[in-house]
Amino acid sequence: MNKNGEWGAARRVFIILMDVIVYNFSIYFSFWLKFGGAIPTRNFETFESSALFISLFFVVLNVLLSTYVFYNRIVSDIVFVTVIGQFLMALGIMIITFAGRWFAFPRMVILLSFLIGTILLIGYRTIIYQAYMKFGADKRVTILGFEKNVAPAIQNFNSQKNNKHKVQFVVLDHFYDNLLEIIDDVDIVYLASEIAEKEKIKIYQLVTKKEKKLFLNTTFENLVTINPNIMNFEDESVIESSGFRIPSENAMFKRLFDIIVSLILLVIASPFMLITAILVKVTSPGPIIYKQIRITQDQKEFPIYKFRSMSAAAESKSGPVLAKSNDTRVTPVGKFIRAVRFDELPQLINVLKGDMSIIGPRPERPFFVEQFNAENPYYYLRHNVRTGITGYAQVYGKYASDYNSKLKFDLLYIKKYSLMLDLKILLQTIKILFDKVSSQGLEEDELCTSLDKMDFPKEKILQ
Repeated sequence: MNKNGEWGAARRVFIILMDVIVYNFSIYFSFWLKFGGAIPTRNFETFESSALFISLFFVVLNVLLSTYVFYNRIVSDIVFVTVIGQFLMALGIMIITFAGRWFAFPRMVILLSFLIGTILLIGYRTIIYQAYMKFGADKRVTILGFEKNVAPAIQNFNSQKNNKHKVQFVVLDHFYDNLLEIIDDVDIVYLASEIAEKEKIKIYQLVTKKEKKLFLNTTFENLVTINPNIMNFEDESVIESSGFRIPSENAMFKRLFDIIVSLILLVIASPFMLITAILVKVTSPGPIIYKQIRITQDQKEFPIYKFRSMSAAAESKSGPVLAKSNDTRVTPVGKFIRAVRFDELPQLINVLKGDMSIIGPRPERPFFVEQFNAENPYYYLRHNVRTGITGYAQVYGKYASDYNSKLKFDLLYIKKYSLMLDLKILLQTIKILFDKVSSQGLEEDELCTSLDKMDFPKEKILQ
């Protein structure tokens, strides 16, 4: 841990190595239990031969699942991620041992290692988490901006899972002068609003001089600067914005990824799709598959496929309406399949047809796209890529977020795109299938925009 109370790279590497040792011990102990303490040479050699490949898969999988990220977490998150990771590891071991022709790896060992590994890893990771909570220093945050932006930021920082970032001050005016007085008492300066350029530069200079961390909100101006290309002309270096479009060579690999993953998922999901189709058919009148026109790449229209979760005449009188929590139009079966996202499974056909991608911005209806395009001049940029079954906004945001919040996530995804990011989002999606908050609909006035409605100390508000 460094002088600021942060967990350095060496400590993180040690945590991961110990994680690998604990997991491999669980496999070895499973062999030991299976064979009553005397592991046959052939089986032990199988374990030795596959251990490196299994360990590498274990590390990559858990990094993609963000297992080693402890901030903004509670113990139940650690338990849940560990269970999901162990289940995927069991499948991974089957694939690795089959590919390597290591057939002396009994299925009973895989089952035992799942159970034992889950228990041991939860115990180990909980100890590490508690150490992080106890010995890792809290991050003192100052939020600069206008009240309409500051209040939601405080609300987010004060969420149940945010365990290390504590809002110490908010500055609503005279930003530089007020920050100058408190800069030594904070660790992070979060600029939550667009302020005058001259004052913003002075704040940047002060934060840099004092070696504090700077957080910026996801305005279009800040998003443009992500992933720049650096070009040199004689003695001049120029920063080139990478734009909001996935390069053609990356788009080709993304399409190949979509086809392979959608075919695999169709095979895995086919029993669940059959059961869902039967439940929809026998519990409410109307078609099993619901088709609706949505907008995808280059603002092209396409029919999206979903298992029907509402009554057949849900919008016959109201017209297009955004989804809401406790929507009365949703059938009892519809509530369940929405909660576990089974209603989205037919969209795998849309992916194979090329209408959609596995990962991308969620597709909207033409009625709302026209409305959002008129309200936000940057909304069209999300349609520079194929829309997706799941996406950055669905994993890291909330289902109930307004379209502007989701747009920021969508543009961030386009800017940061890589196949590894797609794989990470795909794995993270497994977690949100069981997260009730992520599947809620739009709630009005859900986000606070006034400090008067919040329990924040008045003496910590600088104006």
